[in-house]
This record gives sequence, C-alpha cells and structure tokens, in this order.
Amino acid sequence: MRSTSSSTSGSLLLTGGTGLLGSYVIRDLLLDGCDLAVVVRRERKNSAAARIEAIVRFWEDLLGKRLPRPTVLEGDLNAPLCGLDAEAMRWVADHCTGILHNAASLTFRGPDREQEPWKSNVGGTTNVLAVAKAAGIRHFHHVSTAYVCGLRSGTVREDDLDVGQEFGNDYERSKVEAERMVRDADHLDTVTVLRPSIIVGDSRTGFTSTYHGFYVILRLGHTLLPHVPWGIMSRSAIVQVLGTCDEDTKNLVPVDWVSAAMAHIVQTPAARGRTFHLTNPRPVPIETIARTVEEAVRARLTAAQGPEQRQDGSWLAEKLLGQMDVYKTYLRDDPVFDRTNTNSVTSHLPCPELDAATLRKLADFAIDNEFGRQPAFPIVTDAARPRPTVGAAPSA
Repeated sequence: MRSTSSSTSGSLLLTGGTGLLGSYVIRDLLLDGCDLAVVVRRERKNSAAARIEAIVRFWEDLLGKRLPRPTVLEGDLNAPLCGLDAEAMRWVADHCTGILHNAASLTFRGPDREQEPWKSNVGGTTNVLAVAKAAGIRHFHHVSTAYVCGLRSGTVREDDLDVGQEFGNDYERSKVEAERMVRDADHLDTVTVLRPSIIVGDSRTGFTSTYHGFYVILRLGHTLLPHVPWGIMSRSAIVQVLGTCDEDTKNLVPVDWVSAAMAHIVQTPAARGRTFHLTNPRPVPIETIARTVEEAVRARLTAAQGPEQRQDGSWLAEKLLGQMDVYKTYLRDDPVFDRTNTNSVTSHLPCPELDAATLRKLADFAIDNEFGRQPAFPIVTDAARPRPTVGAAPSA
C-alpha cells in the first residue's frame, strides 16, 4: 500500500484523453510538467499511440512549442482492468500514484444496462476502480457531472449526491451510480469529484471536437431554418418551441476553463477529497442561445429561397420537437450550483463569460467546420514516439 505522502510524485493515469475535455486536459497537464500516462483504445486504422500523438501535435502547432509526450497504455475502458495486460499493469503499479477518470458516455437514453450509457459510465468506472485497487493507487479524481442533481431546483450544494431527486434521463442516473461507487470504494484514501456542467467549445477560439448540448440546437437550426420564412422562426419562437421561458438559463462552461480548473485541482494536494462544481457563475439565458442560433444561421442564408423550400411554423415545430425530445430535460431552467469549493481553490481562474459575442464565435466555428465532418485531430503518419507505448503491440 502506498502512503499518502508518496502520492505527491509519480505519474497521473488519465482516461478519456481523446475526447474534447480530455484533449485539453492533456495539453494543460503537459504544459504544467505533469508526468502523464493515458489509457487509450486502438481504433481499426489507428493505434493508441498515433491517436495521442495527433492530439499532442495539434497543440504543438497551435502553441508553437514542443511538448513532452505522455506514456500511452493501449486498453479498453469496457474490458476488465481496462484491457491492460500484465506488463502495463506492472508499469502502472510502479509509476502511477493517482488516476483522473474522465472517460464517459453522453448517451441520454439507455434502458438496457448492458448498453450505453451504463456500459461506460458504470461498467467502465468499475474497471478503472479495479485498476486502482490492483495497482495500489490510493488517490482517485473522478469526473462526474453537475447534473447528478437530476430535476432539482433551487440551490444544489457541492456535497449533495443522492437526496431522493428525480432524474430526467439515464445519463444522469448512470453518473450518480458511478459517483456513488467511487465514493464507496474502500481501497482509496481520497476521492476528488469534478462536476462540470454543459461543456462547450473554447472561449477564445471557438474550437470544439464534439457537438452535444448547445450544438444539437445549433445543428437543428442550421438544418431547419432555411426551410421557413424569417418571422416564423424568430428567437422568441425558438424559445417557445423549446418549451422554456426567456428568463430560463443553461449553465454552459467553456472547455478551456474546465480543463484549466481540473488541471489545477488534480495537482493541488489540499484539494483532495472534495467535490467541485465546475459551473458558470453567470449561466446563459435560453433567449441568448436562441438569438445566437438565429443570427448565426441567418448570416449564411441567401436572401432568395425558392417557394418549394418554404414550410410553415407547424412543420418546424414538429421537426424541432421530434429531434429535441431526447434532450428535453436539459432545456429546463437550471438550478443554482453552489461553488464554494471551486471558488476557494480556483479563485485565480475566473470562468469566462459566455456573452453573445462568445456564443456566436462558438456557433460560427461549428458551422464553418460542418459540425465535425473532418477529424479535429488528424492522424500523423510519421508519429515520433519519444516515450514508449506500454503493453501494446508495435504499430505498423
């Protein structure tokens, strides 16, 4: 068993490194000089090492500087011990003193517990906890979600979890179950819980590599609005179709801030054992989101559209409501998320305001990049590997 004092050094083992938040966390931790290892799944055409190399090269090109390479462990979140072989497990036991479990499924509906979101959010967390136990890792940083609060209103405290709340979808249920499992693990010395709200793109550049939440509304607007006359789909009509009020708000947070806050928290020993709402103290009004969608789409439309493209408001409402049904519970007014712990540890990292101009930047990036039609992190064929891949076959 490792002592608490020994955990201040050694490698941090990261899951979920190839997603939007994970890619930013890799960047920020490497910039901080953190000794990082990542568990990554091989794709059909791309090795785990190549996938991580693509992300690191992407950041090097943007930053104009060389970054160290993390150690890559080829595995699979949904396999026992995350698919790590004996060699990889020995390496983890010898080098890793903490885990940052960031991997998750964002699937909202899943009545079959053998499928998503249960498969990754509960089964995957079970496997990561097993890695921690087998390797003697005593410090666990768990990325949950602010929406473990379910359908609560009022103020939600950071240390609240299961208080008898109702839930809007299986994603929320699975994340509560996963967080409870981590908290109940008796082989851990500390459990630090990180709960972001709805993550959107970079507040400075608009960059994103995933298109959930806010982007679902934007994508639908981009698809449907060209088929109706302006006026049928004013911003107030969007708000009405979404079934909310102008005064309702959504707690959107930019990925660059969430990553910076997470990187600081996981490297701060005094933060261990606490729960952090990585939420925006200035949530975004639904009306502002609707206006952003309207204006971003309008800017790309030609003045003349053929009459065959014109549909009425009932057509639009039916299409929107049908497509947004799975996200309906996320379009309610958000509660107030207590940020006491977050404010005490990340006061030097204020959350950027997602004003109209910033939201428009996010919308423009998504539309200009066709909602991710091309890969955000293109694989490089000459991937240099200054640090070895552990527990994986050599790439061809």
